[in-house]
Amino acid sequence: MKAVLLGTTAGGGFPQWNCACGLCVRARSGSLPSRSQDCLAVSGNGTDWWLVNASPDIRTQIAGCSSLNPGPGPRDTPLRGALFTDAELDHTLGLLTLRGGAGLTVWAPGTVLHALKDQFDLRTVIDGYAPVVWREVEPEQSFDLGGLQVSAIPISGKRPKYARSSTVDGPWVVAYRFCDPVSGGVLVYAPCLASWPEGFDDVVAGADCVLLDGTFYAASEMGSATGSSSGQAAMGHLPITHSLPELLRFPEVRRIYTHLNNTNPVLDPESPEALKLREAGVEVPLDGTVIEL
Repeated sequence: MKAVLLGTTAGGGFPQWNCACGLCVRARSGSLPSRSQDCLAVSGNGTDWWLVNASPDIRTQIAGCSSLNPGPGPRDTPLRGALFTDAELDHTLGLLTLRGGAGLTVWAPGTVLHALKDQFDLRTVIDGYAPVVWREVEPEQSFDLGGLQVSAIPISGKRPKYARSSTVDGPWVVAYRFCDPVSGGVLVYAPCLASWPEGFDDVVAGADCVLLDGTFYAASEMGSATGSSSGQAAMGHLPITHSLPELLRFPEVRRIYTHLNNTNPVLDPESPEALKLREAGVEVPLDGTVIEL
């Protein structure tokens, strides 16, 4: 199994277009590397690739990843489709860029498929160009994805803002577990984690590599960086200060933080917060990082 971190930041990327916090200023000056919005590409055979989330930055992300180059025919592509962890616009709008691709399949929980039809009708727009096969992911039930065995793990009931009036029940946010039956490698991708849910210990312990929500380092971070006192608490992201003690209980697992907000001090590799993670053996890799299991 091979996975590529196409993007490693939360909505807005880094630097964020409307933010002049200290970190964004440094990124614009070139003293810190820019990063694009959260997206993973995964393949079980190196030929057929699947996106996990499709960020608004997807065109640039695909262009920067040689494994996703089109060919050999003029309209051939190794992309077979996408899996959505949730219905957030930052994780789904990239599908509009892929609207010309024929034969794509999109996997998502039923709540997400509902939201993208009845709350924000992205599905009708996409199907108007090239019909997509929409497949519902059943929690905890494994399915085959190009030779990989995949299961969705419910982790949160947080709805996106545009779907707050929805009365549909069920998990609104999932993590994905990818298992390569040939190598035995297991990858877990959980870019949105509102808490450390019951049973998640077993998910982490059974993995070789875990990509975890690192949106905020601390609970008060966004207010300190931007002067805003509202918003962060309702975003549904467990801060690193809360999740790191949990991760430290699994030293045998490769542990990686992704989905970093532009205010997160670990974006600076020389910060005390980034140093603390390195000393703990926890990674904060850049866009383009390749993982093989």
